[in-house]
Amino acid sequence: MYTSPLNTAANLMENAHHALRSPKLKSHNHLDAIKLAAIEFGVDTKYVDVVIKFIGASDLPRVHVIGTTNPWFHAKLDDKVSYTSSVKSNALSPVWDETWMVKNVPSTATLSVVVREAETGGLVDIDIGVFQTTITPGAKEAEIVGKRLGQNKGSFWLNIQSSPSAHDSRSLPYSFDGPIHYSRHDSPTMGVLTNLRDTRLYSTWKIYIKGIPQIFGDTMQRWNHDYKAAQAIFQGPTSIAVRSGIVAGHRMLYARTVLNGFGVITNADDVFKLLYGGSRQSSGDGSRRFANRIKPAVYTYVIAKEDETFRFSETGAAFFVDFASKHALHSNCAESVVYSGEFHPRPEGGWENFSDCTDDSSVRWELVIDNDSGTYCPNPDLLAKVAQLLELNFAGINVVVLAQGDPELKKSIDACRKYALTKRGVKATELEPHATEGEETLSGIAFSTRRSM
Repeated sequence: MYTSPLNTAANLMENAHHALRSPKLKSHNHLDAIKLAAIEFGVDTKYVDVVIKFIGASDLPRVHVIGTTNPWFHAKLDDKVSYTSSVKSNALSPVWDETWMVKNVPSTATLSVVVREAETGGLVDIDIGVFQTTITPGAKEAEIVGKRLGQNKGSFWLNIQSSPSAHDSRSLPYSFDGPIHYSRHDSPTMGVLTNLRDTRLYSTWKIYIKGIPQIFGDTMQRWNHDYKAAQAIFQGPTSIAVRSGIVAGHRMLYARTVLNGFGVITNADDVFKLLYGGSRQSSGDGSRRFANRIKPAVYTYVIAKEDETFRFSETGAAFFVDFASKHALHSNCAESVVYSGEFHPRPEGGWENFSDCTDDSSVRWELVIDNDSGTYCPNPDLLAKVAQLLELNFAGINVVVLAQGDPELKKSIDACRKYALTKRGVKATELEPHATEGEETLSGIAFSTRRSM
C-alpha cells in the first residue's frame, strides 16, 4: 500500500510527540526527529499560543555539604525567547507556580530549561541540571539531568496549554505575552552604612514587558558618538577596560539571589507600589512614616532588547558612583537599546500642588517619562511609542511624555525634588550618586573583582 511522504512525516511527528507525553521525559532524540521530519518532508509548521505553568521540582540535590539549595531556573523556547524565574530559598522541592505565555510559537518548538543554584554574593551561579521537552499540551514530569555526567538531579513538573495562533503569526514569532513580572535587586554594597540612608538608593528593578517588537520593530537607539562619557566606554584603546568594569558591576547588581524581591504586575497601582519610599534606620527626620507612600524621586531607565525588560533605579542610587554612565550600567554596556531616559511619578497637578494630608489612593497619579540620556541620546519623536508600550503593559497608567529641554520637564522635576527635600526628609546628597564616608562602592568591588579574575 502506497504511503505519501507527507503522511510519513505526519506519522513520524505524531509518534515523536506521543513518546514525549510519557510520564517521565528522558530522551532528546524525539525532539530532533520532529524537526527533521518537518524539514525533510516540507510539512507546513503550525503556530500556537502557549501557556506554560512551571509548577515546581522535587528531589533536587544539595549543592553544598553544609546548607541546602536556593534554586531558580531559566527557560527558553528554541533560543528565541526566555523566561527567568524567582529564587526559592532553602528548597530541595521548590514550588514556583509561575506562568509564561508566548504567542506565535512553532508547534515543533523545543522548551529547554536550566535549573540553577543562586550563589549569594557570588558572580557565577551553579548549574544543577537541564531538561528539554516539546510544547505538546498536557501535564509533564521531566527528569533533570546533570550537564557533566548525566546523573539524575531530580524531577521538574510543568503543564502546557496551547491554542492555534492568528493568521499573521509568522510575522512576529515567539512573542512574549505575559504575565508582566519583575525582580528587585539590591547592590552588594548595601551594608551597615546603609542604615543611615534610604534603602532604595541601593536597589534596581527589572520588569519583563511585552510588545517591544510590535511597537518598536527593529528601531534601536545606538550609543551617542558625540558624548564624551560614551566615547570612553565604546571606543578607544582604554574602552575595553572601562566596559569590563561596567559589565562586572551590572552582573553583581542584577545577580539572582535569595535576597531579591519578585512579583507580578497587573495594573498601574502595582507599578506605583514599586515607587513607594524606602525605610531608614535613623528616622529622626520622620521619613519612616512615608515608607508606604509614593516617593518623589527621579529614576534612570533603559528598555533593553536582549531580554525585553524595563530596567530602572533612582537617579541618585549609591551604586552609580564612579561609573562613566548610569544608562550603560543598566544596559550592560549594550551598544544599542530600545530606549532610555529618566522618569518620575507625580500627582495630577504636580508636586507643587500636593499635600501629604491627601491620601495617595485618592489621587490620580502620572508617570512623567523623558529621553534624558547622554549615552544613547534617544530620538524624542519616539517618546509616544514609549508611552504606548507602558500603557500596553501597565493597565490604566497615565503617562506624560516630555522631551529633554522642554521647560515643563524641568519644572516638574524641580517640583518633585523640592517636595522630597522639604517634605520627606530626603537629603540633598541623595539626589545624585554619593557614597557615605567609608562606604565601599560597587565600582570599587567590580574593578577589584575584574583584576582578580
